Amino acid sequence: MLEAGFTQISQYLLTPILWLLAAALLYALWMSGIVLVEAWQRRQPGFRSLLAVDALDMDEIELLALRRIEPLRLLSRVTPMLGLIATMIPLGPALQGVASGRGNAALAVFSDAFAGVVLALAAAAIGLVLYSVRRRWLLGELLAIRRTREGRA
Repeated sequence: MLEAGFTQISQYLLTPILWLLAAALLYALWMSGIVLVEAWQRRQPGFRSLLAVDALDMDEIELLALRRIEPLRLLSRVTPMLGLIATMIPLGPALQGVASGRGNAALAVFSDAFAGVVLALAAAAIGLVLYSVRRRWLLGELLAIRRTREGRA
């Protein structure tokens, strides 16, 4: 009875997990555009970072930098787990189908299951690259702000 309940709960989770994966991939693509625009802006003379706020102290600026990159960090870390969940949920019924001689039906389920993990890994890979690029930019800005403020003091 307990196992049947867990199986039913996991089946109910599949649709929300797939929606989350779709949202993660769309967010990764959207953030790609934002980072490309930001890269172009950084090449323009007179670029002023959002971190260059004179009214804030260094702790507040560091917190602002973390807030700017944290969503990408979460994207790169959480989506592979969601992809694994999306893969594992349909595998149980598919393996039961193989065991009962319904191999063709199981192949369709396997195909859908692996599509989820591929999309998740794509979103995670994009997120990791964007996180790394933005992190490097923000750390460079933090260093420049520190040097400027130490020069003033």
